[in-house]
Amino acid sequence: MAIGATVIHNNSSNSSTKAAPKTATTNVVHRRPVPQEMRGVHVTPALASDSTKLAEYLAIPGLNTLQVDVKDENGEVGFLMPNTALARKVGATKPYYKAGQLAGKTRAAGVYLIGRIVTFEDPILSQQRPDLAIRRADGSVWTNSAGLGWTNPYDKRVWDYNIEIAKAAAAHGFDEIQFDYVRFPSDGDVENTVYRGKVNEDMGWTIARFVQYAAKQLKPLGVRVSVDMFGLAATHDLGIGQVPRRVARFVDAIYPMVYPSHYSSGEFNLPDPSGSPGTTVAASLRDYRRHMRGTKAQLIPWLEDFSLGRTRTADEVRAQIEAARSSQTRGFLLWNPSGVYTQEVLRRP
Repeated sequence: MAIGATVIHNNSSNSSTKAAPKTATTNVVHRRPVPQEMRGVHVTPALASDSTKLAEYLAIPGLNTLQVDVKDENGEVGFLMPNTALARKVGATKPYYKAGQLAGKTRAAGVYLIGRIVTFEDPILSQQRPDLAIRRADGSVWTNSAGLGWTNPYDKRVWDYNIEIAKAAAAHGFDEIQFDYVRFPSDGDVENTVYRGKVNEDMGWTIARFVQYAAKQLKPLGVRVSVDMFGLAATHDLGIGQVPRRVARFVDAIYPMVYPSHYSSGEFNLPDPSGSPGTTVAASLRDYRRHMRGTKAQLIPWLEDFSLGRTRTADEVRAQIEAARSSQTRGFLLWNPSGVYTQEVLRRP
């Protein structure tokens, strides 16, 4: 799984005349290798657009990975794309940051760069192109409980839309493309969803087919391909098409969101999973390890560095990290929607 340089050659054909041969041009996209232990944080496009804030992230002792939204939950793409791109035509591309400059700065700092693409939840594309959206019986665009539209996971035009954005990020120097919301919707009146072109297959196979399709197009570009999944997807049928053992065949890594606050009382026989963060993370990763057995995909968890229902302390964040290490993962990423992190836990002991 080591990533080397991707070299694209544009060689001129030999001339039959005595003219001096043309010099071949070579474009090289340098990829950083995956850290031995990934220690990273999530950064929003707005935060990535602030050069001072970006420099602060890159200077955090112990940090070696930055995960930045390429396309977020609002359907916005963090950088401008060509006028011919569908994302530009529907008004999704925004000038938050210059992708090439961002990749250059992270590379200069020795930091591995992951581009997150929120895939099927997409309020912009679903509104601007209702033909690509999940619909209601009356033909209107379906929205979830937060009022956000979703695109149709059965429609390959939606697949190509997200892959086009991923290819642009790869061309600018991102080291890895990480697909999030690679699933069917989970909240709202999902019983009223209408899918045009619906295939008579288990949702889990539809999602796996998308991931396989995306990986085939992206891996030749030299980028790693990964997905985010719910922490319970390894042991529960959540009705959204997330089946880790199927997807693990096609990706370089799976990032389960094993946030302790997201587990209900009684899960893993714990009365309060959120109150036992280390134990909860270890139990969830044990389930994932079992279901991914026999595949080459690496296991790298998202850990909770935010407060939900209780104030999350540095010791509790550290307990999650130690659980990840004891589970022999390839590292971890910390999530905080506000971008404020417990920096001292990123130092490698």
